[in-house]
Amino acid sequence: MPKLTLPVRLALLVAGTMLPLIVFAVGIVFHNYQRDRQAATQRVLETARSIRLLLDAEMQRMTGGLQVLALTNSLRDSDFGNFRRVAAGFLDQYGKDGVVLVADRRGRQVFSSLTPDTASLPPRNNLEIVEKVFTTRQPQYSNLFFGEVKQQLIITVEVPVIRDGEVLYDISFSPPIEVFQAMIERQRLNQDWTISIFDGDGVNLARVPNPQTTIGQRAAPSLFAEMFRRSEATLPTVSLEGAALITGFTRSRVTGWTVAAGIAENSLVAPLWRSLAITSVIGGVLLLVGLGFAVRMATTIARGEMLHDLLIEELNHRVKNTLAILQSIATQTFRSASRAEREKFEGRLGALAEAHNLLSTDKWQGSDLQDVVSRVLRPYLLNASERVRMFGPRVPLSPRLALVLSMLLHEMATNAAKYGALSNDTGTVTLDWEILGESPAAELRMIWTEAGGPPVTAPVQRGFGSRLIERSARDQLGGEATVDFLPHGVVYTVTSTLETGE
Repeated sequence: MPKLTLPVRLALLVAGTMLPLIVFAVGIVFHNYQRDRQAATQRVLETARSIRLLLDAEMQRMTGGLQVLALTNSLRDSDFGNFRRVAAGFLDQYGKDGVVLVADRRGRQVFSSLTPDTASLPPRNNLEIVEKVFTTRQPQYSNLFFGEVKQQLIITVEVPVIRDGEVLYDISFSPPIEVFQAMIERQRLNQDWTISIFDGDGVNLARVPNPQTTIGQRAAPSLFAEMFRRSEATLPTVSLEGAALITGFTRSRVTGWTVAAGIAENSLVAPLWRSLAITSVIGGVLLLVGLGFAVRMATTIARGEMLHDLLIEELNHRVKNTLAILQSIATQTFRSASRAEREKFEGRLGALAEAHNLLSTDKWQGSDLQDVVSRVLRPYLLNASERVRMFGPRVPLSPRLALVLSMLLHEMATNAAKYGALSNDTGTVTLDWEILGESPAAELRMIWTEAGGPPVTAPVQRGFGSRLIERSARDQLGGEATVDFLPHGVVYTVTSTLETGE
């Protein structure tokens, strides 16, 4: 074997040092991709479940309203003139496109909210569901079909009208399809998501994106087959537009309809390729720099034997420093910590980061209290804005007060989401604030009130979050914080000396 020259030996040394590090970095990138993919798989199923709960609640509300109409004496006595006034009150909450029909067992319409002239109306064209209502004496939910009255695709909620133990009529309500479309549009996180509501036959009755061209179409083949094998699952699918998705779906026990939510594979793969490209470029540059450095060192060594030992020591020193830095980075990156501790720290750090972002936008001249509150509570306002209500005047804050108040509000919201009013589907939070006194001795008082959450019990001992709220209010705000564990919900009261600039 020929003897290797000094420049070649040095080049091989650098390559042998750098290439394992590049491979290690690529391995970390793939590990992060797999972790993000698993998280996305869980997220799509949780999103589908959340929308299904909203859908079930809305359909049960419609059904309950129809059942109340079915019990009115005017309907059971066939007094349709008086019944029209009662039905109008029900329809007011759904706008002009909602329609209430009453039909007998043969499908003949005896009442329509559209016109008092029922003689000119065609018979019901969905006789199968009418017969099912008379047979089962239970509410029924239709699949998507073409309505003769509306002359468009509709769905209906059907409820029996019972008199003297016999089914007298079938009362039907066709809500505006826009009700369901708006429901899923509010839940869509970004443009990478595809969300659909399918009827019992697997046909789209609401969808984002492209509702105009996809409503009335059957689910994509990759999803359609699985929808009728299982009531809930996650799987890779291809959308009607041809995009690869990670999809989760779940079927409603109330209506028999299915909710599906999918996130584009590209949204996960694109960051992977970007990370690989960046890692490759940086690794290649470092490798070329190392090789160039090795060649230069070899050339210098060739000029004089007296510099040989010094240059070798310099190379070893640089390589050891590089390895020491990489070892330190790895130790920091993979330091063991529980998930709960990481989430608490990341949440508190995130609250400070949001406040810093807001202050940076205003060039650190201070911020308005309304903006600080909105930034901290944004995760809870996205999906259920009606559950968090805020009342109070505009209050300019100094940068220091904005940072401290953002931390306190984050702790309150986190406790509400874990144990309080935001931990279920019905609880509400009301945040009121007011200014007490006149400048320069004015004070800010905020009251955080929870209602509708799980039963409240006072904790045996206070956690770090409670101590953080009390100490920050006392030491940082020049005020005080109290918490009352009332039966209907927790109430926080925070007072602060008001500063408008520092």
